[in-house]
Amino acid sequence: MNPNIPDIGQLKELSLPVPVSYAPQTWGWWLLLALLVVLALMVGVRRYVQWRRDQYRREALVRLAQLRERSDDLNALRELPELLKRVALSMPIPSARWWNTITVGAGLPAMRPSPATSELNNRTPSLARQLPQDPAALGRSDWQAFLQRHSKKKLPDDFSDQLALLAYAPDATLRALPAEQRQALFDTCQHWVEQHHVAA
Repeated sequence: MNPNIPDIGQLKELSLPVPVSYAPQTWGWWLLLALLVVLALMVGVRRYVQWRRDQYRREALVRLAQLRERSDDLNALRELPELLKRVALSMPIPSARWWNTITVGAGLPAMRPSPATSELNNRTPSLARQLPQDPAALGRSDWQAFLQRHSKKKLPDDFSDQLALLAYAPDATLRALPAEQRQALFDTCQHWVEQHHVAA
């Protein structure tokens, strides 16, 4: 055998380079990663808060589905106005918590209004009329206006009257309601519960 012919046993394994790290090498990438983590946390917390805030809406939709299943039952029809009122009371309206405790002009000296000021006051609505109203105290036209104000689509003009009919009409009147009208009421209530908007 020729000694100059290389033998396979003489081969040596090549040394591999140091593996490249997947970690960012400069501080800018670390900063970007930290910002992305903070942003993801903020989005996650916001979604969780929204999910918790809409819990009343989900519970109302479940109850509405139960009532719809027994729409022929008078008690189910009578519960519709109560359900909408409970939803309205559960709505997270931030300004509704402080509206009845506000004191207008606190800390300011009382001044006699001038004729120009009183004319301006007659043309602009008062602060009490601009503040949100407590849904529990609303009835008829105010209740209709409240429902419409928080609805994304136009409600029937007599929607609050229909709800009052469901709440207070004699049983014979409710039994006489056509099935189409009952389903329309359930559809309108479901749409309002699903789609009503809340001031942020």
